[in-house]
Amino acid sequence: MSLRMISRKEPYPPTVLGLLTLGLSPREFLPCTYIQFLRIEGTSLNDPIKVQHELDGPLPVLLRQLDELLRIHISVEARILAGDREVRAADYPLATLQQVARNAVMHRNYDGTNAPVRIYWFSDRVEIQSPGGPFGQVNRDNFGQPGVTDYRNPHLAEAMKNLGYVQRFGAGFEIARSALIQNDNPPLEILVEDTYIAVIIRSRQ
Repeated sequence: MSLRMISRKEPYPPTVLGLLTLGLSPREFLPCTYIQFLRIEGTSLNDPIKVQHELDGPLPVLLRQLDELLRIHISVEARILAGDREVRAADYPLATLQQVARNAVMHRNYDGTNAPVRIYWFSDRVEIQSPGGPFGQVNRDNFGQPGVTDYRNPHLAEAMKNLGYVQRFGAGFEIARSALIQNDNPPLEILVEDTYIAVIIRSRQ
């Protein structure tokens, strides 16, 4: 009750936070609480689907599955530079994928929609879509800017921090951008709509 996992009123049913964090099968009660992952052999949704997954379960399980899936699909290329030195370069930095995907889970709209978080992994980019548009002081013009943040789901954000999946509130996009620069990827592309937010991560060239 002190962690807001169950109601303060008898018969003390679980709260939405309790279902998301501790529920054995949150999706039975909240149909939108899963992540749809598609690995697509091409650059559009019309191209063949190579791999598809639906990740669900309580928050610790969901996030652990997500991390494992992202690691599996990152490709690492060995490049021989001058002399005998070999440099290994990933097509996407793991930190960027993690921060954007976790942000999508944390800030998504859980009310009035059955849409999942969607991760579309194309041959040239990864698109991560989160149901729900900008919230509070965050708008189309300032979305993703340093220091500008608000919380549609503040208790969920707190739970993710306590689970170790969020280091500093409001720093996710800066971590993601910094990792892209260090890995020589193009900058993040952000599409902000009324009903969803999409972040596009381009592959390293």
